[in-house]
Amino acid sequence: MKNIITSLSVAIVLFVSCSPSTEKKEKKVDSTEIKENSVSTPAPVKDTTSKSEVPGDLSSLVPVDLLDSKSTNVYEKYGLEFSGNCYSCDLASLSVTKKKIIWTNVCDEKDTFEINDFSFTNEGNKTILKTPEGTYIVTKIDKAPVYEVVLEGQKLEMKNKRISRYFTTKKALSLFKEHDCGDFEG
Repeated sequence: MKNIITSLSVAIVLFVSCSPSTEKKEKKVDSTEIKENSVSTPAPVKDTTSKSEVPGDLSSLVPVDLLDSKSTNVYEKYGLEFSGNCYSCDLASLSVTKKKIIWTNVCDEKDTFEINDFSFTNEGNKTILKTPEGTYIVTKIDKAPVYEVVLEGQKLEMKNKRISRYFTTKKALSLFKEHDCGDFEG
């Protein structure tokens, strides 16, 4: 009797393993493979944006200086350059739009220097401004935001508009520890 039950059990197992439900499982596996093979992986894309878009932050940048290089707090690390903003008033703020680069004296908004002949490209956290005289590379180096401006090529001769190495947005300036001239009346 045990041999009959064992033989019958083996026969049932073999019969069940050959059932149509197993074929359906195999078909599902095949269709999954087809789906996996038909999904194309996108080609690596360089992180560039359209040439017609200047990052909004660049429309109103004000100069800051590296005050404490050892600080880990960005709002204490950078701040207002006292001499150029409060004493000699020879620093330039920067504004970039689709049509113009404008350098403006920090103490006199009427004292400007405009560049109309330029092109720009965006590459990740960098905006590259190319003029006939040189190239300005504006790199966002911190989320605060803090930008570093590097000039490659001929230095512009601008009276009372010295170009700082670091900039931040006008609206973010008040977040920095050193953000105004205080009581200085020089």
